[in-house]
Amino acid sequence: MGKRLMKGNEAAVHGALMGGCTHFFGYPITPASEISQAAAYYFTAAGRTFLQAESEVSVINMLYGAASAGARVMTASSGPGIALMGEGLSYLAGAKLPSVVIDMQRAGPGLGNIWPEQSDYNMVVKGGGHGNYSNITLTPASAQEMFDFTRKAFELADRYRMTVFILSDAYIGQMMEPVEISGPVLHGQRKDWAVYGDSQSRKNLISSIYMSPALQRKHNEELQQTYRQVEQEVVDYELYMADDAEIVFVAYGIVARICHSAVHALREQGIRASLLRPKTVFPFPKNVVEDFAKRGIPLAVVELSSGQMADDVSLAANGNVEVLRYLTMGGETPTVAELVSSVRRDLATLGSRRSS
Repeated sequence: MGKRLMKGNEAAVHGALMGGCTHFFGYPITPASEISQAAAYYFTAAGRTFLQAESEVSVINMLYGAASAGARVMTASSGPGIALMGEGLSYLAGAKLPSVVIDMQRAGPGLGNIWPEQSDYNMVVKGGGHGNYSNITLTPASAQEMFDFTRKAFELADRYRMTVFILSDAYIGQMMEPVEISGPVLHGQRKDWAVYGDSQSRKNLISSIYMSPALQRKHNEELQQTYRQVEQEVVDYELYMADDAEIVFVAYGIVARICHSAVHALREQGIRASLLRPKTVFPFPKNVVEDFAKRGIPLAVVELSSGQMADDVSLAANGNVEVLRYLTMGGETPTVAELVSSVRRDLATLGSRRSS
């Protein structure tokens, strides 16, 4: 269908339409409001459903209702709105209902500001609401990936019957880039568990309540088995210039793009830097991290938070190697020069430790 110049926020809406989304429920919040704005236009033009609710609590429960009836559903918000959706996200997980949620992260806590952070990582990757559950979490680093990942998310949500998050940030949502609009995903199969309001689905019941402890345990075990399957089948990442690495950046989203430039800057100075960019953070590419750690290659985690993803990197490294943390908060992003300086300093320190 050709390339178009657009913001990441708009690209996500086109990805949703090509992914077969039929219902978008939204509530405006910066820096995600343009997703709802674009959905209001494009969904209506395509004969699909757009509804602006009165709150994020209403939004997530509308997703629950429409997903129960077999629709492909989606919303988009930012940290404060996602926090309000916590109970509904847990109910979606408990009822095994597929949905897609975009979190365009901004600085927090509290009202914070509208500049980018990556401080919703724990909230999204570790569940977001009460109970034992997980969300598939995709981390785009471009407007093109906002389209591609959103398009792909609906198939993943249906296949595993769970919520898929697109965990992005304000910069990725606002930057304009050429986006290749690929064709629609073929779908439309009847979901044998959904409630369509006809005689064929009359026996189906959508619920997350199990009054018997034994039944609740069995249900939780089934959910965990699904998550283990996801870890085997869905994990995705990019390795850049990693064959001869002496230090590896680990970063996602806008920060990964900065690290990409830092890799080149360091190599020009004789330091063999590389980049591991997770495209999924649940499932997390822990086996790749573990491999670098066992080979004694230091890992430099760069993120716009207090180190939420760095904790997962440290767990995967299991004490086998130094995990450096280059952390920025408040809506600022590190510069290439700052990363180069930090790496040179820390490699010198590590070298002196090893020689002593």
